[in-house]
Amino acid sequence: MTKTLEPDRAVKPGIALAVISAATLMSQVDTTIVNVALPGIQRSLGFSGSGLEWVVTAYALAFGGLLLLGGRAGDLLGHRRVFLSGIFVFTVASAAGGFATAPWWLILCRALQGIGGAAAVPTALALIAVTFPEGPPRARAIGVYSAVVTAGGGLGLLAGGLVSTYLSWHWVMWVNVPVGVAVVLIGGRVLAETEGVGGRLDLPGALTGTLGITLLVYGLITGATDHSGVAHWQDGTVVAALVCAVVVLAAFVVIENRTPHALVPLRIFADRVRSGVLVVSVLTTTATFGLYFFLTIFLQDVWHFSPFQTALVYLPLTGAVMAGIRLGSWSLTRTGPFRLIIAGEAVAAAGLCWLSWLGGATGDLTGLLVPALLTHVGLGFSSVPMTVLALRGVAPGESGLVSGLLSAAKQVGGATGLAVLGTVIWATAVSSPGAIANQALAVGVSRGIAVACGLMVLATLIAVATMRRGGKTARHNGIREEE
Repeated sequence: MTKTLEPDRAVKPGIALAVISAATLMSQVDTTIVNVALPGIQRSLGFSGSGLEWVVTAYALAFGGLLLLGGRAGDLLGHRRVFLSGIFVFTVASAAGGFATAPWWLILCRALQGIGGAAAVPTALALIAVTFPEGPPRARAIGVYSAVVTAGGGLGLLAGGLVSTYLSWHWVMWVNVPVGVAVVLIGGRVLAETEGVGGRLDLPGALTGTLGITLLVYGLITGATDHSGVAHWQDGTVVAALVCAVVVLAAFVVIENRTPHALVPLRIFADRVRSGVLVVSVLTTTATFGLYFFLTIFLQDVWHFSPFQTALVYLPLTGAVMAGIRLGSWSLTRTGPFRLIIAGEAVAAAGLCWLSWLGGATGDLTGLLVPALLTHVGLGFSSVPMTVLALRGVAPGESGLVSGLLSAAKQVGGATGLAVLGTVIWATAVSSPGAIANQALAVGVSRGIAVACGLMVLATLIAVATMRRGGKTARHNGIREEE
């Protein structure tokens, strides 16, 4: 079992949580701030249209493919060591990327950022699990962590709009450097290290798991219909990537079932509730990850908002998620996680259903904001209970693994969401004969959101089937739940 070393480092858990949250905020801001700056990057470095996609794809592939390995490495080698190493790599890559003078240079740095993020993100959540005991202390810490993650997305969009307007694109990379340096220096003093569980790394499992997820994410991202309405699902490269992903992931399952030192012991999935959380996480992210992307296109192409005006629209949505997180954290000790998750998913589904009526190009901002706010409150309401349930009862020596699984589930869900929603939206937008371009795009966005609503309803039903428990109520480490 993993033991916490140097307990004097953990005497100020509030500072430790601030360091972990700052690192997470940095990675979240980086994801969205780069997206907003893509036009400036293309003009400056001479990217082709298809080449520009690799600024985003390089990070997504490295990050998504290595999450399981990063989380497990923390269990084996020590969570603080792997966390700080990941932040160091991320910071150096950010500094170097800001000086890029050629497309290959920036793409390489983005891939290195993804490697650093894959080490830091799952171990960040694992550090919370080993620093704060189960019950209200951990629930509060996860609430703060989740709020920071949420704020990062909105802050990145706002910062991206400001950088695109007043500074050069180089600053979308350099903004990470002072935060990363501070996290490494302070984190080395205040974060408690954990003794690794020992044993050897499951190299065959690491190779097949990493390759399988990487191929899956690549196939989904590349296969999606693009803005010209062209689908790539029949492209030989896409088909090969998806087929190979299925084969390699099947081999991964076989390997994990036979090796005594499995990267992902299959018994982790024996817990019905934890497996339900992972499935619901995939579906929820599939339904909602693409919202920012496609609503950004809608606001700028249909309603002709500037990048900065678009970022301002997202600020109240970020506030809505944070309000939902706070309400969910407060309710956790009174209602229990099961009902909160089901309620949050149902509220988000209702918001998406309402939002799918967005339709026309009339510029009704209230008609967009009200249902979007409802959706985001629901998402925030269920996020903390899902993370609490995923980590409940996990041995310290497997907290990094479970954190990696949760992060990987969201990454795969995000790639799936962009692929599915993108295909529906772009295919609809270019298949409306005689329709004005803006109206066709508006119809496509509405249909895409309707698909997202269906996915959220499915997530709600699965949550009911896997997480609802009957009988008397009890308290598990201070958190009320049904037995």
